[in-house]
Amino acid sequence: MSVLSGRDIRRLIERKPPLVEGWVDLDEQVQANGFDLTLRDVAVMQTAGRITAANSQRIISDLSPLVFDGTDGIDLIPGTYIITYNEIVHLPKNIMALGRPRSSLLRCGVNVGTAVWDAGYEGRSQSLFMVYNYRGFRVQKNARITQLVFFELTGESEGYNGVYQGENI
Repeated sequence: MSVLSGRDIRRLIERKPPLVEGWVDLDEQVQANGFDLTLRDVAVMQTAGRITAANSQRIISDLSPLVFDGTDGIDLIPGTYIITYNEIVHLPKNIMALGRPRSSLLRCGVNVGTAVWDAGYEGRSQSLFMVYNYRGFRVQKNARITQLVFFELTGESEGYNGVYQGENI
């Protein structure tokens, strides 16, 4: 398994379907070892969720979107939020990805919780956004939030076929 370079990412963005589409500023977002995802929406959870042994009994929390102000910003109090990214990811069956928060967020007392982007996944993902800073945090629409690091697998997988396939497209 190997990590894709910025050059590899750009090459795969030129394919059909592109590795990533819907980006805001390609030159800013392609990194030496990944791709920065940008903020589309912020929402608060309105209901409890549930995870069980059977996926058929899983319940995802209902969300209520927050509204950006006149400067496309939102002031967040300490707590947890769900964010949606601008970008749509199209992972081939031989590439998976892991998301990590940008270091500037961590230095402000903010973290992003992500799961694995499985090979074969296509969609506009969501992540957990946690504001730990007791003074809060201001975030702007289209800000670079999470860096995706892509890994080429040693072989092709069967590909993701879960309920989030094609989400938010």
